[in-house]
Amino acid sequence: MSDEDITLTAGDAEVTVQPGNGGRVGGLRIGGVELLRQGVGVPPGERSRAWGRFGCFPMVPWCGRIRDGRFLDGAEVRQMPLNAPPHAIHGTVRDHAWRTARTSTDEAVLTCELVDPWPHPGVVTQIVALTQDALTLTMSVETYESSFPAQIGWHPWFNRNLGGEDVTLDFDPAWQEERGDDHLPTGNRLDPKPGPWDDCFGMPGGVEATLTWPGQLELKVTSREEWVVVYDEQREAVCVEPQTGPPNGLNTQPRLVTPLEPLEATTTWSWRRL
Repeated sequence: MSDEDITLTAGDAEVTVQPGNGGRVGGLRIGGVELLRQGVGVPPGERSRAWGRFGCFPMVPWCGRIRDGRFLDGAEVRQMPLNAPPHAIHGTVRDHAWRTARTSTDEAVLTCELVDPWPHPGVVTQIVALTQDALTLTMSVETYESSFPAQIGWHPWFNRNLGGEDVTLDFDPAWQEERGDDHLPTGNRLDPKPGPWDDCFGMPGGVEATLTWPGQLELKVTSREEWVVVYDEQREAVCVEPQTGPPNGLNTQPRLVTPLEPLEATTTWSWRRL
């Protein structure tokens, strides 16, 4: 099937899925109001270099930064391109067109092959499922050959303002990863500090964060995973990023994908009007 944009609908909710633009959720509209920052005026060829600061893009096979772009793969050190010097950031699949495997009115299934510069063959599958009051994103990484470490995550850019008051964010992490001068966790865990943040937090019971646009909408981001990065240092958007491990996690918290055990993760955004 083609990699053209897909529109999903359920009730007054509408989602745009962009297989040709890194498997991204390009938009989420509730009653005609767009919740995700848009990439208006950003040429497609520039979007990856701008970190794709719009919609919601998948982060695979790693999330956030890898220190110096290097990670240990068994006994071998692998080098990824330094797309956020001096580090490599946000994986590789957002830079590729995905294939549309299946669509219906309210669901799309996309796939993407892991290719160079990633050193191992594998397949990433993303399911985008919409209901009247929730969007669920499920991703898996599979391999039929050699095992390798990997991570899964999502990087949404929620609009800070929907035409009323600015959004507020409420979440209750167990700890905050201390961030070094290189923007990577030092390995120390701190009591959570007030924002603004570009930080990773631990939520052992699963990620749960509530974004509230006063008088308009409440949206909850949930996931069974225990890691979330919050980035709210930009004027236009707030990012709440569930993921299977912390930044630099290929080195510090590796999750192994094997021919018998794929890596899978899910996040759900549910909403209600206020």
